[in-house]
Amino acid sequence: MQILKRNSERKIIAFFLIFILGMTALQTNHFIGQAYAQSDAWYVGNGAKPDTYYTYEIRRADTNQGQPFMMTLYFKEYNATGKYWETPTYVVDQGNVYNGTFHLSELDLTALGSSPIPAEMEKYRGAYASTLDWLSAYVPKPGQSLSSASWGKIGSIGGSEIKPSGTAKITTPAGTFDTNIIRYYKGINNNIYVSKDLPWPVKAETFADVTTGKPPIQYAFELKAMGTGQPPIPETQIEAPKPPLTITTPRGTFNIQLLWDPVEIKTGQNTTFGIILQDDRDNLVQRATYEIKITDENDEVLETLTNQRASEGTGQFEYAFETLGVKHIQVTVTTVESASLDMFVESSTFDIVVT
Repeated sequence: MQILKRNSERKIIAFFLIFILGMTALQTNHFIGQAYAQSDAWYVGNGAKPDTYYTYEIRRADTNQGQPFMMTLYFKEYNATGKYWETPTYVVDQGNVYNGTFHLSELDLTALGSSPIPAEMEKYRGAYASTLDWLSAYVPKPGQSLSSASWGKIGSIGGSEIKPSGTAKITTPAGTFDTNIIRYYKGINNNIYVSKDLPWPVKAETFADVTTGKPPIQYAFELKAMGTGQPPIPETQIEAPKPPLTITTPRGTFNIQLLWDPVEIKTGQNTTFGIILQDDRDNLVQRATYEIKITDENDEVLETLTNQRASEGTGQFEYAFETLGVKHIQVTVTTVESASLDMFVESSTFDIVVT
């Protein structure tokens, strides 16, 4: 009996030893998994360091009709009391320079309402929120794994899953980066390229929702420069645009191109302007009519031309400017193949410089 009792005790002890070893192994695997997930995680703001700057070229459909502008953000210092980064920010848009300071939240680099910026910077703060900071809705600090199966769903109706989708080597003027592709699909792939050690993505190209035709760019950006120390402060330089200029209308229906001759627009001299109307597949729009509105830098109307014809997608007009400076030419498509576009007025506005 004593022998049987000792055997039973040994079996019980062996069972508990096996159980304890098994639990230890599970806990070890759990901690290893946690450590791996942590090292693989990324969030908007990851890698931000004081005295570093990043310069991006940004395009956003709702800012300046999708025309590109440059934005430089300088992580000057971290404010421990307010828990934000003091970030002097410079925008260069068509030769004009705007500057202010963004207070970027430690949590997700949101530009806080306390940011001391002038009124003319407000639209660029909005552009920042909808481009460089767009992913913050999905990956605030402490972030998500770059190998996760999903980061969630985009907010629009019928929103698809946004998720890591492979890797890509991306080269920009700032260098070559090993990136993870963050992707969602809505009729076309929308791609955002994240480098694990940078606070914002390296590059992005996303598209607007459309029911027909080729979707226009919703927003796109690319890292152009990065470095340490305070970046060079840009200076305002009036740039005279060179023809041709092409702007896509807000709904992506038309690509409108403006040309002129002579290239240098002089006061008191007739300038011949040409209009080319194309659809979203770059085909010439047939039997179209359009209107022209010319305004000065204060949006005072200088001239309105109605019932302009572009029978085969092209048209022209002449105008002589009386004063120097920036002028605006708005082209509005009114009919196509004799059909009115009253419900969806499509127009593009071009900035030119008279010397």
